Amino acid sequence: MAAAHRTQVCVVGGGPAGLTLALELARRSVPVTVVEQSARFDRSFRGESISPDSVWLLERMGVLDKVRDQTLETRHMEITENGRTVLSADFSAFDQPSPYPMELPQPPLLTALTEEASALPGFELVRRAAATGLLHDADGRVTGVRCTGHDGPFEVHAALTVGADGRFSKVREMSGLPYEKTPLERDFVWFKVPRPAAWDGHTYRVRIVGDRHGLFIPTVPDLVRVGFNIPKGGLRDMRKEGISALHARIDELAPEIATGVREAVTKWSDTSMLDIFTTVVPRWSCPGLALLGDAAHTLTPVLGQGVNHAITDAVVLARLASEALAHSGAGTPHAALDAATKRFQQEREASVAVARTLQLRQERAFALSGRLSRALRRTVYRTVGSSTRAKGRIFARIYYPLQEAERTRPLDIAPLPSGL
Repeated sequence: MAAAHRTQVCVVGGGPAGLTLALELARRSVPVTVVEQSARFDRSFRGESISPDSVWLLERMGVLDKVRDQTLETRHMEITENGRTVLSADFSAFDQPSPYPMELPQPPLLTALTEEASALPGFELVRRAAATGLLHDADGRVTGVRCTGHDGPFEVHAALTVGADGRFSKVREMSGLPYEKTPLERDFVWFKVPRPAAWDGHTYRVRIVGDRHGLFIPTVPDLVRVGFNIPKGGLRDMRKEGISALHARIDELAPEIATGVREAVTKWSDTSMLDIFTTVVPRWSCPGLALLGDAAHTLTPVLGQGVNHAITDAVVLARLASEALAHSGAGTPHAALDAATKRFQQEREASVAVARTLQLRQERAFALSGRLSRALRRTVYRTVGSSTRAKGRIFARIYYPLQEAERTRPLDIAPLPSGL
């Protein structure tokens, strides 16, 4: 017989979405079990860019101070094309409580979230465990997950099961919820190198040459995270040319770091490749189950929106689910939970759609290849860059929707335990 765990909420996936949800639920006195496949929070090139709204949320949750010494503020953004600046922004110019994006590697963030949740009753993290199937009652309602762990099979029975297992969500597949995956025309190659002395540690640089572009993001402690686009599925052809093909691309996009790249990236195994696609899930829930973060709406890495929306999803779902469980009293919480998960999608879907639209528009702009199209792109960037009002409006939609909304509709975050 498989061992059985019983809880109120079972979260599959111990990333930023799953652990933020678990912490918010535990602070609202909701028992929660997180099932996580990995044994350690050893994740690189995953969601290190934290949008200002997420910085603001983490600060309000009392988590940011615990990891602040492992963060780096992004204070400026600079987009250049063919060596000329076409748009620049100073984030300090935006009148927000948390104006700056931040670089924060996932291991310290996930560790801090876990430590906070572990101090609360009702929280359980099961590592080295994989969800292998969903449990259902006689009416087809999801009642938990079947798992395999290092000690053998076990089951987690819960009133609500949440798939927070990322862009390749297994829970989404097992649920049967329909979705549409749309590959973009390009993929991204990522790596890290030492930051050159000529660059400050607080400027997010975008370099464009024709239909090629690179992202150069300072990160802790004194590194630059580098990503550049390649044709969809083009990594094999590029690798055939040898590592010199990568070096040549950096020579073209950012000659300032060419020497450092040659020293740090000597073989293709020093890089990571990110398959770029979006996923639209028409329904984020079914009876007894909900999806959040990348499992519900996979975004691209442009503008660092994936982690931002995952964390926001978690805060919203925690409030709605805890209210449903509390108001059900001694009765069955099914109807209240189903209404809560539907309301969750209603509250979050529009914001995610705006982010997706802005990302896809930016992706298309980066990929323009014709001479007239490139000239139009430069004109648009320069027009936005020269207008404080236009820049403020666009950046508010990308980076500050929560902080803007807070002015009229405060976001309900779980109260901090006394002493924090």
